[in-house]
Amino acid sequence: MKTIARLAVLVAAVLVSMAAAPNPRIKALIIDGQHNHNWQVTTAFLKRTLLDTGRFAVDVSTTPGEQSPQAEWGGWWPAFENYRVVVLNYNGGSWPAEVQESFTKYVSGGGGVFVIHGANNAFKGWKDYDLMIGLGGRRDKDDGNRLTFDDQGELVRTPKGEGWQKAGHGTPHSFIVTARTPDYSIIKGLPVKWLHAKDELYHGQRGPALNMTILNSAYDAVSMKGTGAHEPMTWVMPFGKGKVVTTVMGHHMGDSPEVPALQCIGFQTIVARASEWVATGVVTVPIPSNFPTTESISTGPALTK
Repeated sequence: MKTIARLAVLVAAVLVSMAAAPNPRIKALIIDGQHNHNWQVTTAFLKRTLLDTGRFAVDVSTTPGEQSPQAEWGGWWPAFENYRVVVLNYNGGSWPAEVQESFTKYVSGGGGVFVIHGANNAFKGWKDYDLMIGLGGRRDKDDGNRLTFDDQGELVRTPKGEGWQKAGHGTPHSFIVTARTPDYSIIKGLPVKWLHAKDELYHGQRGPALNMTILNSAYDAVSMKGTGAHEPMTWVMPFGKGKVVTTVMGHHMGDSPEVPALQCIGFQTIVARASEWVATGVVTVPIPSNFPTTESISTGPALTK
């Protein structure tokens, strides 16, 4: 009986220890290196945003430059399989075919991907990537379907070849983000409407748009050289066994010390919660108390040198 009692105490102690142990950190890989935006600053914000949650361990893989010799590309092949989530902050030349195949295998096998802003402009002509992101920038009306919402909140699908001519954006400004699937775990508990800091509001994007779940949208005002439609801002795409989340928020170009789109607490919350979700299927990252409201933006600190 004493042996059984001791065993029971030991098992209880192990269970308590397991319950008290923190969740292991999620291994995340940010890919950058070529972009028409300031990818260095964007990567720094993304890395800090993920690390500040305490949920992630973050590595960065920087591709060779646009004019790099082919030999340098031959030495760049990320080990995607070592990571739970790949964060794409890349908009440049095509990756080598074997790297594209490795990435496709990673995602279809259950890997998680988070695509930010201009990274959904990349890789036009890579069919698997178009299927992963659903809608892409740098596409025109002949490159696929377009999805928007009307003023009543109904989804509008504009077929290939019809409607708005080309993907792009109007004048950067602060705009209201509206939840379209408020009970989805990534945005569950967030205000249904909140004010995003000054950013580019992407519009007219095209793609296969198959099996998309649009999490939120923003009204693209004609007065800001927009389309007059409610444009998708963040959405979820399945790809094989994997999950891909794209947000077209998060613009930064040039050397300005002000980076409102990346400092926006709303944007940072989506980055962290979406990255956790594509990696694990659950969300534990809390909603910060200083989340923006419909009346005021909320921004975090600038980067320190």
